Amino acid sequence: MKIGNLEIKPTAALAPMAGVADSAFRCICKEFGAAYMVGEMASAKGMHYSARKTRDLLGFCPQERPIAVQLFGDEPEILAEAARKALEFQPDAIDINMGCPAPKIAGNGGGSALMKNPVLAGKITEAVAKAVDLPVTVKFRKGWDDEHVNAVEFAKIMEQSGAAALTVHGRTREQFYSPPVDLDIIAAVKAAVSIPVIGNGDCVDLESVINMYDYTKCDLVMIGRGALGSPWLFRRIDRYFSDGLLLPDPPLEEKMQVMLRHIRLICENKGEHRGMREARKHAAWYMKGMRGAPAFRKQSGELCTYADAERLAQAVLEKNA
Repeated sequence: MKIGNLEIKPTAALAPMAGVADSAFRCICKEFGAAYMVGEMASAKGMHYSARKTRDLLGFCPQERPIAVQLFGDEPEILAEAARKALEFQPDAIDINMGCPAPKIAGNGGGSALMKNPVLAGKITEAVAKAVDLPVTVKFRKGWDDEHVNAVEFAKIMEQSGAAALTVHGRTREQFYSPPVDLDIIAAVKAAVSIPVIGNGDCVDLESVINMYDYTKCDLVMIGRGALGSPWLFRRIDRYFSDGLLLPDPPLEEKMQVMLRHIRLICENKGEHRGMREARKHAAWYMKGMRGAPAFRKQSGELCTYADAERLAQAVLEKNA
């Protein structure tokens, strides 16, 4: 599939997950076959005031391509300025977050709050599209709540405003991440526009990815929480769509090797002290399905050094031998 002139293998993309899908995690997912990814969302207003933390969110390694940087905010001029500033990082696309349900984002007029004001959302998309010579994409939801389901109308406005592709999470803002995703609304958006549509929500394994493609006819599937502790999911998807091969889960030894490599990358990027604090949640996710998982998740939350992670991996292997 193509977003503007950007060619993307129609397998699976990694979703932007704040505080989770950083460069280290993106690199791991890319090694396993993630076809496309979007970076952690950065505040356009923060970039306007040159906040270093915000700029740090936009950095990525060459091997992560193709990649979009994601911006959020509610002022067209500020978002356009942020998009121009983001060009120094040389992303492949600019994504605008109009779907984040977090109160600190939506409560300030950004993220999913823009679904309540499609006219303003259109002005933002138009301003960003005019500001940069890159594909501009928009990520949004089914609607604000069950009484205001406007994804199809919203999608049409985004297309008319210059969006090159759309990502639709099939839940309202009020639903956050449950109940089950509404595939019908993603299918309706796909039928209503001529630009590519990326389906998002509840894609946690190969079967749910296949179902998303078959049911909605979307152009690409985006995986978020399903990849946490399971980045090899991208390998399973890639091999299935490449040659129909159904790969089993990797052996436990490989899982622990991946976890340790992931933690090393976090520490290389952020230093061991900060990196190990951030690695704790990832280590806990890697414990899914292990014998003794509750105890190992508790140990994960106490990791302080990389050596601690090595001891944890060894304990997991011994317990599950």
